[in-house]
Amino acid sequence: MPEIHAARRERAQARVAALDADAALITHLPNVLYLTGLASSNAALLIPAAGPNVLATDFRYTLAAERDAPDLELLTERQLVPAFGKLAEERGYRRLLFEAQEMTVATHEKLAAAAAGVELAPFGEEIEELRTVKDDAELDLLAAACAISSRALEELLPEIGPGITERQLATVLERRMVDLGAEAPAFETIVASGPNGAIPHHVPGDRPLQSGDLVTIDFGARYGGYNADMTRTVSIGEPAQWQRDTYELVKLAQQAGLAAARPGAASADVDAAARDLIEAAGHGAHFKHGLGHGVGLEVHEAPMLAASSPGRLAARVPVTIEPGVYLPGRGGVRIEDVIVTGGEATSGPPGHGVLLTTTTRELLAL
Repeated sequence: MPEIHAARRERAQARVAALDADAALITHLPNVLYLTGLASSNAALLIPAAGPNVLATDFRYTLAAERDAPDLELLTERQLVPAFGKLAEERGYRRLLFEAQEMTVATHEKLAAAAAGVELAPFGEEIEELRTVKDDAELDLLAAACAISSRALEELLPEIGPGITERQLATVLERRMVDLGAEAPAFETIVASGPNGAIPHHVPGDRPLQSGDLVTIDFGARYGGYNADMTRTVSIGEPAQWQRDTYELVKLAQQAGLAAARPGAASADVDAAARDLIEAAGHGAHFKHGLGHGVGLEVHEAPMLAASSPGRLAARVPVTIEPGVYLPGRGGVRIEDVIVTGGEATSGPPGHGVLLTTTTRELLAL
């Protein structure tokens, strides 16, 4: 898709020019992938305010770069940042932007030494901001990742019951996603059973699932470089009344968050739509993380949905809505889905979001 990446680079160039710089050095690998199509463990991109971009990688990825970014000038080097610093000096650049949120102090020192006489200034998260609104190709890949995730869990539900350990369930689920076409799990699957459910990011262990447990399963597939992220909480056997009540509260809070996630909504207001319900029920102290986050080339990316989050949602932005209630010593409930804010090329009424994760949100007794 060279034309898609070229259009993205044009938008990036406009931002470089607006910041009165000669060029920007992109070193955050998801941003390099977004702008070039090259997936690599060692790559960087030089975006001048005007003129051709320069992609750099080492010999391990040269052929892949020629295949995936045939329209770019290619620089083959092992030490990419010093090479670009030298190039900036040779081209007489006055001001070079860099991704300060990603570059280490040691790497910055190498860049400064190689680009003597060139002013270095932070670029900010300009590319991350460009990435928030997804194009059709991105939404298709993300939808495929979410469909794989939903199907994998649905196929596995009959196999979940007393005796299987948290780690075994996580491993089987990850294998199922790959069997259904995923490149890999998007992240390490969370399975938290019984009292472990009170730990939002519990690492699956050898605890066997037991009758009477609530089990939180947080997982996702990666497809075409795009990551799904969803969570379901199920009951092993018939749930107790406190478990039903907790589940229904989280379900109502999620519905409120999903309804609030529309173009133009303030990020903090979307968080509040769900959080206020949980606080009103007396569980404010049991829901301390943000309501959600953007998802795409990274599992957690802009925008963030939290009480302190600035900004407003645009159209065609995929975000997670994932309220939870975590009760120490007893267990927890989290329900999470990916929704794409309404806009052109999304199905449904104007302004309404499209859910990409489709597994039932009813409390299942397994």
